[in-house]
Amino acid sequence: MATISDVAALAGVSTATVSRALNGKSTVDPVLAERVARAVEELGYTPNGLARSLRRRETAVLALIISDVENPFFTAIARGVEDTAQAAGYSVMLCNSDENTAKERRYVEVAAQERLAGVIMSPTTGDSDVRPLTTHRTPIVTVDRRLGSADCDAVLLDSRAAAREAVRHLVSQGYQRIGCIAGPPGVTTADDRLDGYRDGLRDAGRKYVAKLVRRCDFRETGGREAATQLLTKPDPPDALLVSSSTMSVGVLQVMAELGLRSGRDVGIVSFDDAPWATLISPALTVVAQPAHAMGQLAARLLLDHIADAGSRATTTTTMAAQLIIRGSSTRSDA
Repeated sequence: MATISDVAALAGVSTATVSRALNGKSTVDPVLAERVARAVEELGYTPNGLARSLRRRETAVLALIISDVENPFFTAIARGVEDTAQAAGYSVMLCNSDENTAKERRYVEVAAQERLAGVIMSPTTGDSDVRPLTTHRTPIVTVDRRLGSADCDAVLLDSRAAAREAVRHLVSQGYQRIGCIAGPPGVTTADDRLDGYRDGLRDAGRKYVAKLVRRCDFRETGGREAATQLLTKPDPPDALLVSSSTMSVGVLQVMAELGLRSGRDVGIVSFDDAPWATLISPALTVVAQPAHAMGQLAARLLLDHIADAGSRATTTTTMAAQLIIRGSSTRSDA
């Protein structure tokens, strides 16, 4: 990678002149500025924006790459990251990958090219390509999802144990045909929750029935499509574990259209304690995740890495969820 010294040598000027030219200083001779510009173009030199900002005592910048900005879970993570980053004098650039690997890759490249101080990300897959960041030795912390393609800190939730507890609760309420609406294959949280669902069935001495499971996007449309497929079957499930609150919106819409009531006709447990969960009747039983705390910890870990210039050993922190039982999963014949 070309350096400012390379540019200075090719242009036949000092590094100070290159710096002044790149910063638009009017004191630079126009002829010299033109030589610097030609050298920059020929060498493909990319100025280190972070270093410039630090020299100017401007605020350093972190990137937060999340999967779905409309999902309240990720919104809470973002708030936790920002609260901690702002207190330390850093700004946060929010990037929404939309569960799209190509879009995620573009944000990763921008973060690397702009020499951002560090990146917190919820990777679309465990194999997400972060080579532009590792090449530049940009610190990375993942939140909610694991990343197998790089050695970095991770802040996770024990989704498998949480899903297992949710299924055991549904079993205790007398539900017999417990289904699962899980996220897409390859997403670590989705796979973990499906594994936890299987664990809960196994604990109860029940068999895993593939036709009671649907995998879809972590979105309202995904939940809607999956619920339609499951609840219009001749032998539909009498309870559902739903992998996110955004999915649950679609599930509840389908139930309303079919004249089904949660708790009475179909027991529902959803991941994420969305703000609306207690505003519906009956209120939604949820697996509450400490999203804000996860964002705070991810930011603290990233700032520690930045301060230590990447010399710290990487860690994985796994947090616990809380099952909050409400009316949507409490068996009722009323």
